[in-house]
Amino acid sequence: MVVFACARCDAVLTVPVSQVALPDHAHQLYGHELLPVLMEPGTYAVDPEPFGPPWRQWDEIGPDEAEARGVFAPVYAVSFGEPGAIVVAPGDVRGTVLIPERCEGYCLGLDGRDGPNLACARCGLEVATRVDDCSLWQAVWLAPRAVRRLPGAGPARPVVGWEALVDEWVDTPALWPAEAWGPWWEAAIGVALAHLLAASAGAPLALPDGPVAVAFERALEALLPPGPPVKQVALAGPGLPAVDPDIAVVPRHPGTGRVWQQPGGADIVPLAADVWLHLAFHQEPPPFPVTGGMPAGVLRDDPLPPPPPLRRHFRPDRAVFLRTLTRLPAVRQSWLRRIYDAAQERRF
Repeated sequence: MVVFACARCDAVLTVPVSQVALPDHAHQLYGHELLPVLMEPGTYAVDPEPFGPPWRQWDEIGPDEAEARGVFAPVYAVSFGEPGAIVVAPGDVRGTVLIPERCEGYCLGLDGRDGPNLACARCGLEVATRVDDCSLWQAVWLAPRAVRRLPGAGPARPVVGWEALVDEWVDTPALWPAEAWGPWWEAAIGVALAHLLAASAGAPLALPDGPVAVAFERALEALLPPGPPVKQVALAGPGLPAVDPDIAVVPRHPGTGRVWQQPGGADIVPLAADVWLHLAFHQEPPPFPVTGGMPAGVLRDDPLPPPPPLRRHFRPDRAVFLRTLTRLPAVRQSWLRRIYDAAQERRF
């Protein structure tokens, strides 16, 4: 466990926290409502990419300077903020005060558009940015140069092994309260779709039947040319039989961020572990009991209840998909750049 303290006066700014992987939906915009807290209590994650203001437009900096910031395709603006921002749950923050002139937001809260809006209560150093506006996941982003790590009380959260991750898995509901797929699902599949598209080399893919096809098929049909499949895609990872596909969709560990090491020469597509576990092991309950008869009146509803979530149409988060593509060097290839440009212009 660690705590984060003010780099100027050493005032402690957080409760003890343990590091986990950065969620795929960390920078997601979703809907027009208040979203939950991004991080679980007692955890933190580090964003390795530049984060927040100042922003510079693509036409101003050009492709070479953008690539130095990890962006390989045109975007409206590139962040020139510091990489390494640390994100924690707002409830885990201590000893800070709001900076009134930095408390701008679009609608219902703070969106961090003007940079750090939290200062150390002891010395006044600008230390963090609180975000809690509508459409944004609630979080506090600690500025990497304004804080430093100190040992915290209590043992570090144990790292769960792959086998235990499968054994202890509890299925994450796929549906948002409004009977739609959850935004964290749309973000995770959007990230994986970008990697899957890059691994396709522009050729049609053969997807396994079931939830993998539900998650990816419609998007790939829109993005890739029609024709007989050239590459085979399969789920691979702990608890599954050994496979040797052309492209393996594997889990990314929620604690360490490490990607499952698939033996063989398959191209690897990482997927957030909770979503991967759902695709790999979720079983829809049968509509009828395996033995015995159906109680009278159980299926008398007209129309019948909506189908289970894995049978519903699914669309990955377009913005997360595009953002991921811009950070893959493969997008510089002409075939993938054409797809990126068309998707950015909403031609798909």
